[in-house]
Amino acid sequence: MDFENYIKPELLILIPVLYLIGEAIKKSNIADKHIPLILGAAGVVLSGIYLFAVEPISGAQAVATALFTAFTQGVLVAGASVYADQIIKQAGKEE
Repeated sequence: MDFENYIKPELLILIPVLYLIGEAIKKSNIADKHIPLILGAAGVVLSGIYLFAVEPISGAQAVATALFTAFTQGVLVAGASVYADQIIKQAGKEE
């Protein structure tokens, strides 16, 4: 899968970061069903922090674009992280 067509290359690092966050959450008292939502929110926040740190943002249109990009990129990296987790789980199963 060519993630770079959808996810900004500089945000690809968030996939393993979110995977590790998900593994840490699994060891807590938080129910597994909440992990994808938590990772999605974390992906959006981390993407937003990155975008607002590196992009010159002036004006309402630039803010709206940055928020949209942060949301879409955050959801994509979180989805890729959950997908990676499932690949690892399924590869370990015997059929």
